[in-house]
Amino acid sequence: MNVIYNSEHFWILAYPAQQGFELFDKDGMRTLFVQGVLARHFFHAMEDIPEAERDYATIDAFLDDYCKDSARPIVIH
Repeated sequence: MNVIYNSEHFWILAYPAQQGFELFDKDGMRTLFVQGVLARHFFHAMEDIPEAERDYATIDAFLDDYCKDSARPIVIH
């Protein structure tokens, strides 16, 4: 596992052996794991953000939208 992005609101963790990424919403306490084709789609979508617009606000907004309907709440027992 490698932390490849860390902001006030999100982490992106890479799992190279599983060819996946975990998106962790710190504020919403939700997580989304993408693997295989979905991980490649996510990676390319991140790369499609123009270099001049790659700041925390833009990336966090992208991640929030990406996780909106798919991320699951983190439940602690």
